[in-house]
Amino acid sequence: MSAPVRVVICDDQALIRTGLTTIVDAQPDLEVVGECGDGQAGVDLARELHPDVVVMDIRMPVLDGLEATRLLAGAGVEHPVKVLVVTTFNLDEYVYEALRAGASGFLLKDAPPDRLLHGIRTVAMGAALLDPDVTRRLVGRYAARIRPAEGTAQDIPLTPREMEVLRLIADGLSNSEIAAALVISPETVKTFVSRILTKLDLRDRVQAVVFAYRHGLVT
Repeated sequence: MSAPVRVVICDDQALIRTGLTTIVDAQPDLEVVGECGDGQAGVDLARELHPDVVVMDIRMPVLDGLEATRLLAGAGVEHPVKVLVVTTFNLDEYVYEALRAGASGFLLKDAPPDRLLHGIRTVAMGAALLDPDVTRRLVGRYAARIRPAEGTAQDIPLTPREMEVLRLIADGLSNSEIAAALVISPETVKTFVSRILTKLDLRDRVQAVVFAYRHGLVT
């Protein structure tokens, strides 16, 4: 048997932190190795314990989740940690920035337990977690804040089909939804996504969404 996925829970609300810990620890393939109530403690704990995933709240004392995420997974971090942001959509205005800071995905706090567990497993495997409905609402809401990149769509080194797939990723579609929309197999979609990430030197689908908005491929 493979070792369980090691998780750190970082949330300043003790009740939520306890609930998340209970849900995660009940799974045979997941293990909470630490928990804390502020962003700085989260950074220190992650650097000490080297977890597979940090479940990170945004609004916390001492150091908020945005800056904590940047310190753990941002550009230039030698050994980045995978961060899953769990937040309240109607309150947090910084989730998009958290994704830019290096988070591998996000979930809403009112998501059902099975979605949280799926999110942790997805992020641990190195994939990005972008809930389609939340992506459309959240990224679309903050698209106007994104600094446009220089150049045009013609400068992007992708084939027309790859550009089409990239736009659908940015619209929040899953691989299966993209496959249905383009009438191709999910395996083919995976190949396209891999090529897109490689050609554009992007880490995951989160960065692909940011790239698409910055280059005006979606509005």
